[in-house]
Amino acid sequence: MLKKTFNPVLIFMVAALLMQGCIKDHCTQTYSYFVPVYKTTEEVRANIKSNAPREMERTGKLYIRGNYIFLNEIDKGIHIIDNAIPTAPKNVAFIDIPGNMDMAVKGNTLYADAYTDLVTLDITDPLNAKTTKIVENAFPFRQYYGTFYPDNSKVIVDWVKRDTTVNIDCGNGGFFGIDLNKSEAFMYNDVRSLAGYSDQSMFNSSSSKSVSPFGTGGSMARFAVAGYYLYSVTLNDLNVFEISRPQQPSFTNKINIGENIETIFPFQQKLFIGSATGMYIYSISNGGNPVKESRFLHVQSCDPVIADEKHAYVTLRTGTTCNSVSNRLEILDIADINSPSLVKTYEMTNPHGLSKDGDILFICDGANGLKVYNAADVRNLKPITAIEGIETYDVIAMNNIALVVTSDGLYQYLYADPGNIQLLSKIKVKQQ
Repeated sequence: MLKKTFNPVLIFMVAALLMQGCIKDHCTQTYSYFVPVYKTTEEVRANIKSNAPREMERTGKLYIRGNYIFLNEIDKGIHIIDNAIPTAPKNVAFIDIPGNMDMAVKGNTLYADAYTDLVTLDITDPLNAKTTKIVENAFPFRQYYGTFYPDNSKVIVDWVKRDTTVNIDCGNGGFFGIDLNKSEAFMYNDVRSLAGYSDQSMFNSSSSKSVSPFGTGGSMARFAVAGYYLYSVTLNDLNVFEISRPQQPSFTNKINIGENIETIFPFQQKLFIGSATGMYIYSISNGGNPVKESRFLHVQSCDPVIADEKHAYVTLRTGTTCNSVSNRLEILDIADINSPSLVKTYEMTNPHGLSKDGDILFICDGANGLKVYNAADVRNLKPITAIEGIETYDVIAMNNIALVVTSDGLYQYLYADPGNIQLLSKIKVKQQ
């Protein structure tokens, strides 16, 4: 059920000492906290469908299917964008899915997480998407920490910020806590999820114009569709769902991988799985029973990964719960799939998602923008350009168009001439 435990939200104070006055023995302090907005499970499920479009606020992961872009609104749902004309994309609908962080698409079917549940939607007509099945408790419970206890009989659909002023003891040296009931909590948002998305068609070595029967997902994905199976990584496990009947998925297998699993990328009957401590490679020749082939270890770090026929590309970064001390790109030789080896390391600023189309490599380098390289010789990457002034999170590059998720919206760039990359369009997030 959606009503179990929710949200990758860590609970603690988001507004420390904002105001403190002292008149004799009277001191006050103003702080902010967040109150959850609840709906019943029945109300939530009845509304998991295409609704009127919404402005973007906190964008997350990205998926492409045909002329449509599916863009996650963290913990709220999925924006549907008509991208038939890349210079003029249209935000046409929004699928309300509380607790959504990840997605995948196969044909006319979209898979998405809704807190602990797997939701399947028919998107034959994206403007009229509708739920066909919900697999309850498909993913580990999301947990709150601290003093907040959710109402487990309902679903959190939003958080409302409140400010308040309280009297405090002037001699206590500051106020760092408050008695909370079950409906009030301090909130800190963490974009790490317990399930995710991806797809196999993204990094073919050629720039084919053909449309895959699968959608295309970014490198930050935690879902992957390959053949008749949907794969999902959680913090410790690889979950397998059979989708031979796409709109009626069934859970078939769970494989313990290790700890702090983060991303998944499928390529040529392989799953490349990124973790905080390294990259795992699993064979999916027998789709329902993935088999570990090898592992490459690196220092503790968050680890998006992509691959082509010869190499795997891994970004490592600091400033996360992964406790990394490195910001770099690692390129691995995977000619011997059972023994990946490091080819070369390139220093970065704070790299996140990445994408590759032919010899052109795109890296989202956080606040340092989008970096573009000629990767024909992986031992000597040649910078082509750097697009600055945007804080980048993930990128999908295909058919000469790069879609880039940033802190302030969705950007599209034309790279038919890599030496003269041009901005095609941008959809900005709602100004707070």
